[in-house]
Amino acid sequence: MSMTESQLRNNEAELIKSVCAGEREAFYELVRPYERMIYATAISVVKNPADAEEVAQEAVLKAFSHISAFRAESKFSTWLVQITYNEARMKLRKVRPHLYESIDDQQRDEEGEFWPRDYADWRPIPSELLEENEIRQAVQDAINSLSPGYREVLILRDVQRLSIKETTTILGISEASVKTRLHRARLLLRDNLAPGIDGSWVKGQPYRKVRPW
Repeated sequence: MSMTESQLRNNEAELIKSVCAGEREAFYELVRPYERMIYATAISVVKNPADAEEVAQEAVLKAFSHISAFRAESKFSTWLVQITYNEARMKLRKVRPHLYESIDDQQRDEEGEFWPRDYADWRPIPSELLEENEIRQAVQDAINSLSPGYREVLILRDVQRLSIKETTTILGISEASVKTRLHRARLLLRDNLAPGIDGSWVKGQPYRKVRPW
């Protein structure tokens, strides 16, 4: 039987107290449920398994060394993801600093909106389609093609299913910016996957840019 969110927070609070009291083993129990989330967060930014492993390890070590600073103003998992994103960004800045130039300075129309190639509504990609390796890879490639600012918001909201509030906490941007970037990211992703209005995925045929819904 899974714990409620309140029970989970209480359990994590007890584990954090134990860690602060010097019980190292309690930290491993605290972090274990979020190991996959930490790695997924890291690789979504650095896009390299070896670098993602390094970032994940650094993030866990930083969380351990700063555990006494956690004030439970957000979920522990949100705090962990925030540390992981910061570590991943620092790693990218060291090797590719140009990737983090402000995306808000990019060219836009008079109203500050991104103009898509067509105007069909965004719809989440059906989960059964993501079970197809070919389609899953196409979606991953399309996500990776987004600039970091858009990719991060999309992954946090649409992949990891975090709330707007959690996303603003992790990325350190306003709620309005989260909503704007998410909207544009979805349009860009849809354009990358589906430049043709009437496209469709055809099973067994080579990948081509088409609409998967």
